[in-house]
Amino acid sequence: MRRGLPALALAALPLLATTSPASALGGTPVEPFTSYAPAQAPPGAPGVRVALALFDAIDRLPVAEEHRDGYKRDLYKHWNRGLLPSDGCDTRREVILAEAVEAPTVAAGCKLSGGAWRSAYDGLVVTDAGKLDVDHFVPLAEVFDSEQTAWSPERREAYANDQGSPDTLIAVSAASNRSKSDKDPAQWMPTNAAYHCTYAATWVGTKLRWDLAVDDAERQALLGTAEDCSGTTVTYEPAP
Repeated sequence: MRRGLPALALAALPLLATTSPASALGGTPVEPFTSYAPAQAPPGAPGVRVALALFDAIDRLPVAEEHRDGYKRDLYKHWNRGLLPSDGCDTRREVILAEAVEAPTVAAGCKLSGGAWRSAYDGLVVTDAGKLDVDHFVPLAEVFDSEQTAWSPERREAYANDQGSPDTLIAVSAASNRSKSDKDPAQWMPTNAAYHCTYAATWVGTKLRWDLAVDDAERQALLGTAEDCSGTTVTYEPAP
């Protein structure tokens, strides 16, 4: 269900099917992004993909106290015009289109009808794009809490619309996204237990990509999840 486009949260309309995605659409859970850096490439450099075992990746995360004072959602400008300004779709809709397991019809103004999506957080199949949110995998408030030095407006916009990684943005059911809100893994995990290892790996990879810190409770929660995730790999590419 991952791809190479990004976006944030949105709307609500009518209907969610409660069927499991795999049984409803014949699919299988999608593994985390798995590209590997050339052996000669220096790790941690923009444009170089790094692959680490989950425990090793968690150990690379800096640990620091969170700082929420001064946070406002509009510090992170979204949605912008997306990867293809000529397609008439903003970042949010580009992510929705990229993650469809059955492609919707696209009308003028990037209006979507039909289609189907698997919501990884709760295992639902969503058949109405209006019932999807595009979630920042690491929520914007959590990003603000975790910036090691204050980001520029340009870097915040780059994160909020990051389509350079298949992990920063994800289309999920609106209900699951609103349950998550701005919580970190010490406070919330997906109801879809089969997704927990992928969720932890994606969270860690996104924080490494954007050089974000974790607090101690968050780190301990990630380590606890990793105990049940033998063989899980975190793959990320540092953001420019």
